[in-house]
Amino acid sequence: MTLIILDLIRAAILGIVEGFTEFLPISSTGHLILVNEFVAFDKKFTLLFDIVIQLGAILAVVVFFWERLWQDKSIWYKTIIGVLPAIIIGALFASKIEEKLFNPWTVSIALLAGGLIILFVERKKSEPKIKSIADLSFKTAFLIGLVQCLSMIPGTSRSGATIIGAMIFRASRVVATEFSFFLAIPTMIAASAWSLIKYKTILNFNQVFILSVGFVVSFIVALTVVKFFIKYVQTNNFKAFGYYRIALGILIIAFFLIKMYL
Repeated sequence: MTLIILDLIRAAILGIVEGFTEFLPISSTGHLILVNEFVAFDKKFTLLFDIVIQLGAILAVVVFFWERLWQDKSIWYKTIIGVLPAIIIGALFASKIEEKLFNPWTVSIALLAGGLIILFVERKKSEPKIKSIADLSFKTAFLIGLVQCLSMIPGTSRSGATIIGAMIFRASRVVATEFSFFLAIPTMIAASAWSLIKYKTILNFNQVFILSVGFVVSFIVALTVVKFFIKYVQTNNFKAFGYYRIALGILIIAFFLIKMYL
């Protein structure tokens, strides 16, 4: 009984981390790697758990944008165009990337590099030309999708790559953020489906319950974060996230260096 309670606490903590970080440009992967050093399940179940809590975060976006997603069909067309590069490149190289790059050192370097890029783009930011999703062309949607592929490198942050990529192509912060959310739906569903296909096992009742807790917590936290972030970008820039990424990257490097030599 005690073990189950501890597992439920783990599920809640990881669900909070995923829900809080998935849609902010700070890398949910980087945070989960760090938190998993202290709070984690066995390796195989962790892989499935991370997929399920991502799906909870996706559901939060669908719920928040429900009316717009069904009232404006052009959002779906542009999202489909934008997600094509990730589907193609992911199908070709995802396994290799996971094998070679999924480690704390890659994550920390990507966090540092991403933080510096955010600060650079914000410093050089020019007047946006794309001020609504309607202004976003299919060509630009595809180009943003190409930039999103950089997020296959752990620590880059899918939302960070798409938001900054959209801003480079002269989208406003609000448009960049919204399109990043829309792109998350098919991108994360495709990635999760692929991972679930590879995960072949029968779950017991306790595992299903643990997954459910992580899913619900991730959904609730992500929904809160999405609401906050949409309001935040209307009057604020992303410099704070750039500084935060740099600090986190340094923290991860320091943590694993200390761990290595102790």
